[in-house]
Amino acid sequence: MQDNTSIIGRKKEIQQLDDILNSKKSEFLTVYGRRRVGKTFLIREYFDYTFDFQISGLANADTTQQLFNFETALRRQSNIVIDSPPRNWLMAFQLLIEHLENRTHEGKKVVFIDELPWFDTPASDFMMGLEHFWNSWATNRKDILLIVCGSAASWMINVLINHTGGLHNRITQKMKIEPFNLRETEDMLLAKNCVLDRYQIIQIYMVMGGIPYYLDAIKPHLSAVQNIQELFFEKAGLLKNEFFNLYRSLFRRYEVYEKIVEVLSTKTEGLQRSDIVKVSGIASGGTLTKALADLEESGFISSYVSLDNKQKNIVYRLSDFYTAFYFKFIKDGKYQGENSWINLLDHPVQRAWQGFTFEQICIDHVCQIKKALGIHGIQSHHASWKGATAEKSAQIDLLIDRRDQVINLCECKFSLDTFSIDKAYSEKLRSKIQVFKTATKTQKAVFLTMITTYGVEKNKYANALVQNEVTMDDLFV
Repeated sequence: MQDNTSIIGRKKEIQQLDDILNSKKSEFLTVYGRRRVGKTFLIREYFDYTFDFQISGLANADTTQQLFNFETALRRQSNIVIDSPPRNWLMAFQLLIEHLENRTHEGKKVVFIDELPWFDTPASDFMMGLEHFWNSWATNRKDILLIVCGSAASWMINVLINHTGGLHNRITQKMKIEPFNLRETEDMLLAKNCVLDRYQIIQIYMVMGGIPYYLDAIKPHLSAVQNIQELFFEKAGLLKNEFFNLYRSLFRRYEVYEKIVEVLSTKTEGLQRSDIVKVSGIASGGTLTKALADLEESGFISSYVSLDNKQKNIVYRLSDFYTAFYFKFIKDGKYQGENSWINLLDHPVQRAWQGFTFEQICIDHVCQIKKALGIHGIQSHHASWKGATAEKSAQIDLLIDRRDQVINLCECKFSLDTFSIDKAYSEKLRSKIQVFKTATKTQKAVFLTMITTYGVEKNKYANALVQNEVTMDDLFV
């Protein structure tokens, strides 16, 4: 194992792996998360690409092909004699047991099975073999570390972690790998000798989020705009057709999942379940419930509880930056071609999209916002809000509802310069605050909090209205 200095971020995960290696029992670790988020990279880098046995499942392969894959991997990595190929998974895992019993080094014997869901082919006995391996052998020892990994988060949760058979409650450790935040994204780009300023880093984040595989494609000698043009809008752009790989590799009924995210992409403020049913045409039943849960667990959408905490008022919002960008600018091919993205600079369509997307970035960085406000230790929950009185309606980007009887009403503004509040905008803000107070009947103090790129210009309108300020630098903490 190396010193892990090559791994960007992932401090909590590295500490968890350290603890697992030093534990006094065999451990069964499941690692899951969105496709391209860096699950396999983290495990391989941490263990310096050295395992007692490692294998990756084959996409779209049948049981015979998966067993052949397992056997050949074992022949390459083991000195045991394999007289005949295993005919089923019970036999395959028995061969793995023989291999591991011949490993005599001290410390944990590490088995890494990547893309585990692909092994579970229809009518195979894979889960039985895995269960037998763990329950009848590994748990009787103290030196086994079984790491299983998969991008199909719904399978990892529903079939493995929540297994109702012999593996029920047998998983000893779970690790969900999340996309990088802005600070980790900056660190990764700096490691690539990419010295973009933070405004440009946010522009890149708006398009691809904190997905390491996407960020690794950034070229240091190009600006944010040039990188986006090359990766998404040129004929051979690396990420131009990523959407077709994304959902179809994760979900069997991918059409349902793609339809849900497409519907959510049309409403940046999000939709309630009833609205999703109405617009998508998907029946409000078990299929929709499972799809929404799978998409959220996989990191593509997020659900936000309303201030009244009523389940029926939960809002689902598309939170995957790449998916939102795909539906806005790539799917219809309207903006494809040479210099197409560059020509959209300062265009109203791009400005509006940046404004909405900056809101999502702020929502994803609430912890950093709370730290900047000095309320990191105060219990709170956050939500978007839309409501009305008899005369007026209002929509709020982000609310932080605090246990200390204060609500931060956050306005998120992405601009090239210091943001200025004029008379017209100040009246709009006053109206929004009043509608919120009247509609919610809140007794809490409401603090207007401006979250901007370069701060708010000091003038009589800002001085009279704004209680707190957060800038983009605060989001990189």
